[in-house]
Amino acid sequence: MKVLDSFKLDGKVGIVTGVSSGLGVSFAMGLAEAGADLVVCARREDKLKANAESIAKATGRKVVPIVLDVTKGLAVAKMVKETEKRFGKVDILINNAGIGTAKPAISFTEKEWLNVLDVDLNGTFYCAKEAAKSMIRNKVNGRIINIASIYGLFGDIIPAVPYYAAKGAVVNMTRALAVEWVKHGIRVNAIAPGFFPSEMTQGVLDDKQMLGYIQGRTPMGRLGVPDELKGAAVYLASDASSYVTGQILKVDGGWGAR
Repeated sequence: MKVLDSFKLDGKVGIVTGVSSGLGVSFAMGLAEAGADLVVCARREDKLKANAESIAKATGRKVVPIVLDVTKGLAVAKMVKETEKRFGKVDILINNAGIGTAKPAISFTEKEWLNVLDVDLNGTFYCAKEAAKSMIRNKVNGRIINIASIYGLFGDIIPAVPYYAAKGAVVNMTRALAVEWVKHGIRVNAIAPGFFPSEMTQGVLDDKQMLGYIQGRTPMGRLGVPDELKGAAVYLASDASSYVTGQILKVDGGWGAR
């Protein structure tokens, strides 16, 4: 196979969570541009449907929106079954759904702490588990891509301890699942983005002092552009990364190199 052909996703079926806004739209668009048909998921139905229509129109691929709360294990299982019903299989999962709250650690209530971990960690596991069950059942050499964060790898001055904790857990869960599921032909990797403009980061980026700190801390001296995540997603979802599993790919403008 020629190298550029190894990046193609023709005939593949992907699930992308968290596609009501932000980076999830970029991940979904990247897979569709590479040839995959998709099920896209989020809790906000109006934004989800609008994004699904936009991706389908731009790429000519089939894009099915399914409203989903990833913290509900039974709902996740139902979504995967619906994907199988629509497309016959699941080849790719991008576990992107996530939330974050920035405030001092001693100010977090039990509910706030658990809410972040429920979405960012538990939801990631529920989706990975159900996707893997489908892949094993249908004898698919699947690819699971968890969206971690540089804050799953490093501490920083922005106080958001549940987010750091959850993303750190996602990093090591990725490694553990990669080892456990390799015998089934399933590759599990993660992308750890640096700072990109999104709905979740907007409050931090609107603070000029914090924006200056982030740009100064990043060797490239700027924020990422959402489209710059597409290549990483397509690489890990495609045969181009056929000998890669259990890895954390930082897309961070050099943040992790300092």
